[in-house]
Amino acid sequence: MVTAPPASGPVPQPFLHDLVSCVKAPTVALSGADGQLRAAGAQGVLSHDRRVLSELRVDVDGHEPEPAGHGLRGAGHAHFTGIVRHLGDTGADPTVRLERQRFARADGVTERLELVNNARVPLTATVRLHVAADFAPADAIKQDGAQGGGRRPMSGPGRVEWDGGELRTTLTTAGATVETHATGAVLAWAVELAPRSSWTADVTVTAAFADGPPPNAFGPADGAGWDAVTVTGRADLARLAARSVDDLGALALADPLAPGDAFLAAGSPWFFTLFGRDSLWAARFTLPLGTGLARGTLRTLARRQGTTHDPDTAEAPGKILHEVRIPTAGSWLPPVYFGTVDATALWVCLLHDAWRWGLDVRDLLDPLEAALRWLTEDADPDGDGFLEYVDSSGRGLANQGWKDSGDSIQYPDGTIAEPPIALSEAQAYAYEAALAGAGLLEAHGRGGAERLREWAAALRERFAAAFWVSDEKGRFPAIALDGAKRPVGTVTSNLGHLLGTGLLGPDDAAVVADRLSRPDLDAGYGLRTMSADAAGFNPLGYHAGSIWPHDTAIAVRGLAADGFPGVAASLADGLLRVAPDFAYRLPELFAGTDARAGEPVLAYPAACRPQAWSAATVVALLQAALGLTADVPGGRLRVAPDPAFAGWFPLRVEGLRVAGHPLTVAVDAEGRADVRTSAPLTVQTT
Repeated sequence: MVTAPPASGPVPQPFLHDLVSCVKAPTVALSGADGQLRAAGAQGVLSHDRRVLSELRVDVDGHEPEPAGHGLRGAGHAHFTGIVRHLGDTGADPTVRLERQRFARADGVTERLELVNNARVPLTATVRLHVAADFAPADAIKQDGAQGGGRRPMSGPGRVEWDGGELRTTLTTAGATVETHATGAVLAWAVELAPRSSWTADVTVTAAFADGPPPNAFGPADGAGWDAVTVTGRADLARLAARSVDDLGALALADPLAPGDAFLAAGSPWFFTLFGRDSLWAARFTLPLGTGLARGTLRTLARRQGTTHDPDTAEAPGKILHEVRIPTAGSWLPPVYFGTVDATALWVCLLHDAWRWGLDVRDLLDPLEAALRWLTEDADPDGDGFLEYVDSSGRGLANQGWKDSGDSIQYPDGTIAEPPIALSEAQAYAYEAALAGAGLLEAHGRGGAERLREWAAALRERFAAAFWVSDEKGRFPAIALDGAKRPVGTVTSNLGHLLGTGLLGPDDAAVVADRLSRPDLDAGYGLRTMSADAAGFNPLGYHAGSIWPHDTAIAVRGLAADGFPGVAASLADGLLRVAPDFAYRLPELFAGTDARAGEPVLAYPAACRPQAWSAATVVALLQAALGLTADVPGGRLRVAPDPAFAGWFPLRVEGLRVAGHPLTVAVDAEGRADVRTSAPLTVQTT
């Protein structure tokens, strides 16, 4: 997910993998493992794409506590313990420590400092809090960790305020003296503690718009609208599910045009906003938890659906947008940008899937028809029968599929493909969307279904004729056609996106499943974005060899849908294998190292965490393992656990919903399913 322009040399993005992240959208606090927020790299408190606090550092008598441990107790709650070594009893045992509890809020953070004296003697100390705010834009921080140097604040008793122009930051606490300086302030408490006692201070940091929210500023949602979700069974699966669902709730934002409509911000810290593709996939993965998030996502995007042709923003009538930003946040893209070839089809697919899970979609039929017109008309500018993209503005994204980095579409020898680009998965999404749209229109008494089915059938034939290529291992679909309509014959994870869409016949689907199962793609830790056999493979390449959990999950759901559960289970097991390495908070992406060769799990150091579609991955994996599908309009619910996932059983999942009713699914060690729901559906368990 690229949000910065191409660079002529290496871009020293600040590392995120070793930071502790406390999240409550649209706010994130990023610190070191010691709990200190230092004026370095990406550390600080970010809100609405600005760093509203760049330093929050504690010392005791000029000594910084030395870290003894930390833990994430929730998406927005972290606990840090530091040893104060210069105070306390004589001897080797530490007897004085500083405890820090951090809570992220939608409008800032709250910090509780507790100096604990377990010594036999009293102590006297000065606790100081060093604070600064630089209001650096997120884009600038992402490029190189740029520091704004801090600004001189205003102060009063127990209060420090910074004026960042559009945003203002206020820090309040009780009992502290305040001394300001050119780049920040120091708050100090004189502390006297008896033996076996403690002292506490609460610090509240609030960020607010000076004159009310500007356009495109999304506010917090009251969660994602789900019941509590409980997974019982394998400890790693249960922990991954608990952490992921908590993170998803912390990423929920509300549409200011309709505050009851929630969607998921794409991720932290760079993507606290509406992204068409990301928000749609996250909502689609989580449909078994309920249709409320899908409803909010669909409606929020429909309100911003394209109405005119604008080459500067890539807008077109009926098109679903790529991303939305606050105009002054410093993004190099337009504040509302439509440069995506796939979000419109994915919107239609989500609408159809949500309908199958029980969503009333009648209020979205007009946007559906507009989206289908774009899909079957404007999405093919040169009239060759394929969806393609090219940045005609010269200021947008060069690549407009999910692999949107500049080197993502390359030939096996590493040569970069020239636009216009027709992506393989864009054709698959369009095929699925056309048939899904036809079914929706027909079910709701609207015309056009037959024309859509004919269009889809013709696309399927054209794809079979144009995209299939061969290498020494056999046939497979190319990742794309380039501007000269030549297949870009590199083996990539995009193959997985073709499955489950209906674009491939049974024999061709079997060929694709076989390629996905081979060790050049299945790394044992998930699915590599590019084959390890390709010249351009780089295990730390953003889209050229790394592993993205959501990408693996898309392949898993497609493999399961098309009847290849063994390959699906292998890929799903790979993600479970790496979950402990990331404290069960799967990142945006990680390195495509080789588990079979004993290579370690490596972080992609600049990867975002939490990321919505990564956090939602576990729900998609559970759905595949349970063989869970819904057809509420048809009155059916199917649960068919597959023996390929035998290592996941016994398994019990509570907190699911179908047709607005609670749903619990349990599978015993032999793979037998027990389904409990009050929904008026026929349940099939074979």
